[in-house]
Amino acid sequence: MRQEVYVVCDSIRSLYNVGSIFRTSDALGVKKIYLCGITGTPEQKGVLKVSLGAENSVPWEHCKNAWQLIDKLKKRGFKAVSLELTKNSKNVKLFKPKFPLVLIVGNEVDGVSQSLLKRSDAVVHIPMKGIKESLNVSVAFGIAAYEILNK
Repeated sequence: MRQEVYVVCDSIRSLYNVGSIFRTSDALGVKKIYLCGITGTPEQKGVLKVSLGAENSVPWEHCKNAWQLIDKLKKRGFKAVSLELTKNSKNVKLFKPKFPLVLIVGNEVDGVSQSLLKRSDAVVHIPMKGIKESLNVSVAFGIAAYEILNK
């Protein structure tokens, strides 16, 4: 089975994070990026500064409401996976993905919204060894997407 991964960026504030997600998506072969809510788009300089052309190699679309998009993708057979540390989240290293898969990353401060967590087929986290419980969203995306695509 082909390991197709799509990405939903929901209300990511930093244009640099969005640009970094584009570059990493290009490197990993992500099929498409959905930019939802307040997430910036490649027409903005901050995205372009970091994406370095990856916005031309990874298809993207802006969607106002991430939850409506997830509902639509799930009806088409996608498995929705949120990257968030919760009480019941699974270690991404132990997670067994089913494809096609949409990986959801959320806002830098608030994380993935409750509305999207409720719609997720799975919630995964990256185990931490230090005192911090989180990583920059673009760094976390890269680690999680790499783990998922290399199962």
